[in-house]
Amino acid sequence: MGSSGASLGSSSWRKPKHQQHFQVCFCFKRIFKLKVSEPPEEIRSIFEKFSENNNGTVMSVDGLYRFLVRFQGERDCDDTKHKAQAIFDSHKHLFLFQRKGFHLDAFFRYLLGDDNAPLLQVGHDMRSPLAHYFLYTGHNSYLTGNQFSSNSSTAPIIKALKKGVRVIELDLWPNSTGKSVEVRHGGTITSPVKLRACLKAIKEYAFYASKYPVVITFEDHIKPPLQAKVAKMVNGIFGDMLYRPSSEHIMNKFPSPESLKEKILISTKPPETPEEDQEHNEERSSEINYYMIRYNSDDNDENEDEDKDKSEDEENNALEYRDIISIHAGKPKGGSGNLFISHEKVRRLSLSEDQLEEIAKTRATEIVRFTQKNLLRIYPRGTRVDSSNYNPMVGWMHGAQMVAFNMQGHGHLLRMMEGMFRANGGCGYVKKPNILLDENEVFDPSAFRLPKKHLQVMVYMGEGWRSEFSPTHFDLYSPPDFCVELRIYGVPADESTKETMTMEDEWVPVWNQEFIFPLTVPELALLYIKVVEHDFKGKNDFAGETCLPVSELRQGIRSIRLCNKKGEPYKHVRLLMRFQFI
Repeated sequence: MGSSGASLGSSSWRKPKHQQHFQVCFCFKRIFKLKVSEPPEEIRSIFEKFSENNNGTVMSVDGLYRFLVRFQGERDCDDTKHKAQAIFDSHKHLFLFQRKGFHLDAFFRYLLGDDNAPLLQVGHDMRSPLAHYFLYTGHNSYLTGNQFSSNSSTAPIIKALKKGVRVIELDLWPNSTGKSVEVRHGGTITSPVKLRACLKAIKEYAFYASKYPVVITFEDHIKPPLQAKVAKMVNGIFGDMLYRPSSEHIMNKFPSPESLKEKILISTKPPETPEEDQEHNEERSSEINYYMIRYNSDDNDENEDEDKDKSEDEENNALEYRDIISIHAGKPKGGSGNLFISHEKVRRLSLSEDQLEEIAKTRATEIVRFTQKNLLRIYPRGTRVDSSNYNPMVGWMHGAQMVAFNMQGHGHLLRMMEGMFRANGGCGYVKKPNILLDENEVFDPSAFRLPKKHLQVMVYMGEGWRSEFSPTHFDLYSPPDFCVELRIYGVPADESTKETMTMEDEWVPVWNQEFIFPLTVPELALLYIKVVEHDFKGKNDFAGETCLPVSELRQGIRSIRLCNKKGEPYKHVRLLMRFQFI
């Protein structure tokens, strides 16, 4: 569809058949009258209010400008005047015999068009440390399907990067010979894919959708000799694209997305050194411990030189691998008491969804404080073999920057993830709200708060299904019965679900229903919109969905394009809605 919305003429705007026939049995047909897409009564009244002549039949550029400022919440400035003129010019072919301005149908088509989208085109400040942003994050990014038996491929990596995902996860394992590295989900029967192919795909598509940095998280199951091979491969493929911190590998705060444009960052657990071992009181692996002891030993047996060579090789391999790591990572060991202790250098911590939920019961503010400087990654529990997902809001409201999602499936949780990252122009980075960054009054997601504002949502109508689906797709014996579900996802106090009435036997349903959602933390709220075809005898049929960040909703009357179950926008299906904050 073009920006003017003119292609609506190929859907419900074409001259309709006024009747639809359904064969119920051999000798009986059901006949239904079909409505044309017409402006709801409130739209007619608004058009007349901002029209120029006494009859309210023509809206000039000045009238459109006044409508944009007074009703749609646009700024009263020259930019909005230019915008009004651009809208006016792009719809001239719809003026027909009204050469002086918009007639009602042209105004209605503009309201339903793509240049009347629901989200603000705003740019967040990208000069703060990485820890101040939510990052669009994938889990097991190389899998094409389930977590147990699906194929590994570069295709899902490319697809994710094209969508704007900024964090790609690769599991590194030795191949069958032990001489090379492959990417696969360990302990399963998933097929492998070559690491080199994955890295090359990332290089080619990393900045397809966004210029802001891509983070590659390695889940490392390889020994030092292979780590050195990985380091050489990473350096060879990415070259100057690879970001390296200072030679001392110490950062007391992360750099900003702005300073890291078109850079690749590697995040994994670095090889351990004796100094770090003492500092963190961690147990070293028996192999590393063996080499370190032998290297420092005063024994002078016949194997001493050989052991020293091995130790030096290990150390050199470790240094090569450490050199490519810009974000040091780790998982909790033992109890959770020391998880959030402050260190000199910033780091990334990984927790499973279950670990986060358990720890958050008693230590919510500690988690939030940790994420003000450090990165926290949340990943799905291992039993999600079907590549299902968890509620991402639990991670976000505790400040977790990397809420890792399986991108292979579908469902409302994946739509929530996509809805969050529609913010900030879809660049894959969303600045965390100030409430999560305040070091003096640390945010507690479960604390009692009064509503900051109320979101008022008017659902006028929907259209486009007749062009997307066959006449009997939803019901064999009648036109569909559509209703709209509205949900707020956010902190527990804000979550709410409302539903319109069901419009029976209508391809162009008109609801004209208004709902109000009180919001205590609107900065984190998402509005999930789903249309279902109500089946009075069984399961409702899916008819479209989308999810929008409340913080970037444009007030006024807006056109909402709906998506299919895969998250792909329909060509014609959309809702006409109004948003206001009161």
